[in-house]
Amino acid sequence: MNKLAIIGVYTLVIFMSACSTRGTGSYKHKVYSQPKTYSQLKTYSHPTMRPYTVRGVRYYPTVVSVGDEFRGNASWYGPNFHGKLTSSGEIYNMHTMTAAHKTLPMNTIVRVTNRRNGLSVIVRINDRGPFVATRIIDLSNAAAKKIQMIGTGTAPVTLEVLGFKTKGEKSIPTKKEMKRTSQSKSTGNFALQIGSFSHIKGALITQEKYNGIDGYKTTIKDIESSNGRMFKVILTGFKSEQEARDYKKNSQFNRTFILREE
Repeated sequence: MNKLAIIGVYTLVIFMSACSTRGTGSYKHKVYSQPKTYSQLKTYSHPTMRPYTVRGVRYYPTVVSVGDEFRGNASWYGPNFHGKLTSSGEIYNMHTMTAAHKTLPMNTIVRVTNRRNGLSVIVRINDRGPFVATRIIDLSNAAAKKIQMIGTGTAPVTLEVLGFKTKGEKSIPTKKEMKRTSQSKSTGNFALQIGSFSHIKGALITQEKYNGIDGYKTTIKDIESSNGRMFKVILTGFKSEQEARDYKKNSQFNRTFILREE
């Protein structure tokens, strides 16, 4: 292994170790038909949206919508991680309004409400965790102080997705600063191959039959293989591997396989 490769591996280990002390959690996902006060930015690509494994558990970061709500327990982390790298590549600062979450996109803005006292705080997701059962978010020390949960260590909370910051921005936005364009739903990073044909006619029939099903779109890929020319019908529009897995499992396409779109 050359020197550059060793440095790359060492950097990856540091990234994951920055939040390796936080198991599985549970949350309640509630989708609103209309967005609330805030709006979303267009989807941006980030390497931390890729599936990852911690302590043998596989996690699938996924796209969420403004108004989504989650319930569970919050914890907080402070001095032991202050100054260390987060999963997003930022340096953790326990005095800023940030938090760690297992699957929300980096730079998601959420309101965290302490259900014991009604106090709330707005934070930006910039790390992964907490990897402890039943906990859904790890707040910075400063954010935990805002909702008075330092002493108890944990608290039952409600999370509400308010919006998203653009790539590279680190501050919490005001309502006026939040962009008002909706998250793009035309394409995704994952797809299902729902058919493969040696003649274009069969592919065209399948494409037309399933185009638009459940909001997803079909395309045809013309492939030269060792068996000759093949026309593959692809169902596109999945924003995460978990979304594609869930759809495959619960639809008529349960015998298809998932593709990663480049």
